[in-house]
Amino acid sequence: MKGFIGLTKRNLLIYFKDVQTVIFSLLTSIIVFMLYLLFLKGNYVDSIKSVMEGLEGLVSDESVEMVVDGFLLTGILGSAMITVSFNCLQTIVKDRENKIDYDISATPLKRWQIILSYFVSSTLSAIIMTGVILTVGLWILHGMGDPHISSQMILAAYGIVVLGSISATAFFMILMQFFKSTSASGAFFGMLSAAAGFVIGAYMPISQFSEAIQTFCNLVPATHATVLMRNALLNGLLDHVDKGIGGVDNGVFVDSMREIFSFKAVMFGENVGMSQSVLYVGIATLVCIVGMVIVYNKTYKRK
Repeated sequence: MKGFIGLTKRNLLIYFKDVQTVIFSLLTSIIVFMLYLLFLKGNYVDSIKSVMEGLEGLVSDESVEMVVDGFLLTGILGSAMITVSFNCLQTIVKDRENKIDYDISATPLKRWQIILSYFVSSTLSAIIMTGVILTVGLWILHGMGDPHISSQMILAAYGIVVLGSISATAFFMILMQFFKSTSASGAFFGMLSAAAGFVIGAYMPISQFSEAIQTFCNLVPATHATVLMRNALLNGLLDHVDKGIGGVDNGVFVDSMREIFSFKAVMFGENVGMSQSVLYVGIATLVCIVGMVIVYNKTYKRK
């Protein structure tokens, strides 16, 4: 057990001691934030106000901006779960490229302990980084006004961070074991950084895509985690907005917001409920964990 803890600690230190790696692991989140500052926020606010005809006096500008800011936060969180997990797991490739895996394989540690140490260190890295972003984001939202997020929903949000980080790490553990060089994994990370924002709906709501693309995006567990996060952080605010409208529109405006901003995953033309999303992420995670152990046993043999 001491060897397992030591290897896990070593993997964590490799990630957190390299400032450049930490920054680049948040590349997609930074891109989302910059695009938000440049034009996304204005576009979203204008789009919401365009469907508010007749409700201008019932829905405040502060509430509209809070919804948009909350949507941004969920996009940043969703992308961080993906990119941090992947970047931390590049330690596997570095060890393989530098033949360090020879030394690790020669230790008394069992294969499952070695692979589990990589998995745990990457998961912890993603949880820590994403948890910090969530904490800062909640602090900023509360500084801007009342986001109407209950303590129960805040706890749920942190739980989603854990679930999403575990699922993303398990998924990338399989993929990472096929890379033989850091240049190859780095090139893939570039493509991943560009695609992640679209897949989880950070750049634009997934509801704006075709049914086939929506299904493809929602096959990724991280997309479901982002949807769950969106519900945890924004449902209270939308309920407050609906209450302020007072039933004048029979709830149409808020229902439209939930549909436009993808508060439910859509797969094969069917809406996926929250409990179904949690179940899907859980099953996908278990499948990936089994898969990563099988792949590791095939690719990392005792030297």
